[in-house]
Amino acid sequence: MPLHTVCRACARQRHIQRRLYSSAKQSRDYNGAVQALNALQSNFSIVEAIRKLGPGWNKLAIPEMIGWVRRIGYEPSDFDHLNPIHIAGTKGKGSTSSFISSILAQYLPSKRSIHAERLPSSVGLYTSPHLRFVRERIQIDNQPISEELFAKCFWELWDRLESTPPVPGHPDPRSIEDKPVYFHYLTLMALHCYLEEKVGTAVIECGIGGEYDTTNVLVKPLTTGVTSLGIDHEALLGDTIESIAWHKGGIFKEGVPAFTVPQPEKALAVLNERAQERGTVLDIVEEHQAMQTVRLGLQGDFQRTNASLAVAICASHLSRLGYTGVPDALDPAASLPAEFVAGLESARLGGRCDMRQDTKLEGLTWYIDGGHTLESIEMAGRWFASATPRTPHKDAGRILIFNQQTRDASLLARRLHTTLAAALDDARPFQHAIFCPNTTYKSSGYKADLVSINTNKDDVGSLRVQRELAGTYDSIDPEAKVHVLSTIEEAVHRAREIAGGRKAEVLVTGSLHLVGGLIEVLESETEHESKGS
Repeated sequence: MPLHTVCRACARQRHIQRRLYSSAKQSRDYNGAVQALNALQSNFSIVEAIRKLGPGWNKLAIPEMIGWVRRIGYEPSDFDHLNPIHIAGTKGKGSTSSFISSILAQYLPSKRSIHAERLPSSVGLYTSPHLRFVRERIQIDNQPISEELFAKCFWELWDRLESTPPVPGHPDPRSIEDKPVYFHYLTLMALHCYLEEKVGTAVIECGIGGEYDTTNVLVKPLTTGVTSLGIDHEALLGDTIESIAWHKGGIFKEGVPAFTVPQPEKALAVLNERAQERGTVLDIVEEHQAMQTVRLGLQGDFQRTNASLAVAICASHLSRLGYTGVPDALDPAASLPAEFVAGLESARLGGRCDMRQDTKLEGLTWYIDGGHTLESIEMAGRWFASATPRTPHKDAGRILIFNQQTRDASLLARRLHTTLAAALDDARPFQHAIFCPNTTYKSSGYKADLVSINTNKDDVGSLRVQRELAGTYDSIDPEAKVHVLSTIEEAVHRAREIAGGRKAEVLVTGSLHLVGGLIEVLESETEHESKGS
């Protein structure tokens, strides 16, 4: 498919979004910023056109991003002042980044560095996607930035872009009203915010891939890491583990320490080649012995791998910043300082192996994980099997709430069933299976922070994917009761109706967007009750 197909899709999108874009400029508070940001999303037709172009189409992404950086008044090398840590990977990059941020927050500020007097005192974490609020993506000291700071930084960038002329021959066909698209804008905004707030280290998680990822505008991060690799985003990264590894290894930089975890042999070979090309050495991090005794803040046995990688990266990073008393980055038997242990134990990441009791119905437990690839759905299934009790027949049993709007949903559902049937030694792991789209509320649809226009609107409205999933699950387990509902809010209410005051375990998985909407429903209920009391 030629690139001009994408351009035509963009032209249609500009026409549709111009009213939203114009109205957003009327209000320059947080809500206005979110509305304007949503106008920068790539719609479904653009996303599909890009996918059909195949891997490697986005080779102009970094030159285009450099153009945006210069238009807002920076050079890419300016971000070196943030002492960045750059994280890529398929599975666990959000968890690893959260562990890193949590550990580093124990050290900054500190007099234990020979450079302490000139080190800034906070840690930034840029991650995606968000669950309830878009400002979750831009954190400082493990807290989302305030609505006020978000609005301030958003409109500062907006005004800079409005006041600078576009780059001649601007190569990005997805730009909207001469603004970068959603993720590009947020990346620029995060880097701008961290410079303005003078953070000591910015932990930057890649969006998709690495080589052509927007975040790879970083020139000289202080440390890089690649988490576990698997097959995902095939249209953009290729459908082999070697192609995936090539893209992820694109974040390596000359002379910058690079770390990874044990990988499939073919993937590791490519990562080593990429490290050699970039003039660095790739170190493989084995599981740290301390993971047998430290109570990690993130649940799931697989988190030991992510936490071990975080320990190695933090040890190397702090050492390069001049800190003393940090462990050997590659010694899995090294004693961990109290700061490392505290950081590992206090790390939090919503929507991943997240277990919580229902506040309205005693006996109902929610098990929430945004697994959306074959590997991550298996991990979610194994975590659920290890965390949930074997349910007696007198109880309501186990309930599944599932959706995946853009990937092979039926394949994921089958993999989840197979994993749980084996782990639970039960051919019927769920007594009920509920399928719904990512639409949050029945009356209002989405709150502004959760609006997404890059899915097929007709599919969402007709529940096509959910009906296909219901048919698939009925063929897998004809005895399970299958439900198709139109919103997450209705799915929550149906799970409570099924439980009816008896003990029940609900696994919510398949999509971080689904998980985000479900957390929004649960937590907004609690917030409303608190205000009412």
